[in-house]
Amino acid sequence: MSSSRALSLLSKHATTLSTSTRGKAHFTFQPSTTLPSGLESMEKSKMNLMQSVNEAMRIAMETDDSAVLFGEDVAFGGVFRCSLDLQKKFGKDRVFNTPLCEQGIAGFGIGVAAAGATAIAEIQFGDYIFPAYDQLVNEAAKFRYRSGNQFDCGKLTVRTTWGAVGHGALYHSQSPEANFTHTPGLKLVVPRGPIQAKGLLLSCIRDPNPCIFFEPKILYRLAAEDVPTGDYTIPLGQAETVRSGKDLTLVAWGTQVHVALEAAQLAKEKLNADVEVIDLQTIQPWDEDHVVESVQKTGRLIVTHEAPISSGFGAEITSTVQKRCFLNLESPIERVAGYDTPFPHVHEPFYLPTVHRVFDAIKKSVNY
Repeated sequence: MSSSRALSLLSKHATTLSTSTRGKAHFTFQPSTTLPSGLESMEKSKMNLMQSVNEAMRIAMETDDSAVLFGEDVAFGGVFRCSLDLQKKFGKDRVFNTPLCEQGIAGFGIGVAAAGATAIAEIQFGDYIFPAYDQLVNEAAKFRYRSGNQFDCGKLTVRTTWGAVGHGALYHSQSPEANFTHTPGLKLVVPRGPIQAKGLLLSCIRDPNPCIFFEPKILYRLAAEDVPTGDYTIPLGQAETVRSGKDLTLVAWGTQVHVALEAAQLAKEKLNADVEVIDLQTIQPWDEDHVVESVQKTGRLIVTHEAPISSGFGAEITSTVQKRCFLNLESPIERVAGYDTPFPHVHEPFYLPTVHRVFDAIKKSVNY
């Protein structure tokens, strides 16, 4: 078959597939089966991820009079409604809009935090965080170091959206976390659901280091859990094993955790393989020991993420594990990720690291 003919067929089927799946998630959200330690007896309320983020910011502002929230459209609730009613509760001096200028939002946040207040900055889409890259990488991340620890902007947290949404195409679907992991001085977090989002966001806001908190926008309303209503935090830098297994370790973060859980269940049904699934939660600093201990047990590792495979953070994980677990490995480490192309629109179902792509990698690894 000629290449032009193949391309024509691909486009035809992609269009049909896109029409039937537009806006639909490529995974099934799986609520947490256990709560973080110490939260079992706390009163709970059903919340989606948008509501849990809102709740975290409300608690942060109630417990810290210096905390301010700002960004594009946050005064009326934001385009995703995460800051809904917060201006009504805390006033226009503490919750306010900014111009459409990501560099300015980040720079203002650095100044607010350096002056001693708690800054919660919103970048409306993670895809547009790059105008703020210089401020975050060259200023926020290095503020403490360059002043010899005399000054810092550790009270800065930047919230922004992240990942595929089903119809976002190249400017509203990216996963830019790896662009920041090469920068010492920043902490990076991606939650998988409402329970984690609330606890991890409160940890970021209260952490003495600048943090970037990536929120999987497809989960804002899709994901709902019984979330503890009180004030709680989840430690940064700690991964969580969300499914135990003995045959293979599967590492993911954000929405990809749910893809991994589905693939692990499929592997159990089709291959009788017990796959251990780890949610990294914090990308920087990542929980190296937690992953290594799992791989030493299972002898196999697959890392999966939505971002393009080249220089994705999965490469850092696989390199570290290869060094520390070389004599434990029973098969080559695999990565299942997005392709090295701009995030496509009509071809999104082919681009994403789906359940079946992850399952194929598991099958290859256990049969090696």
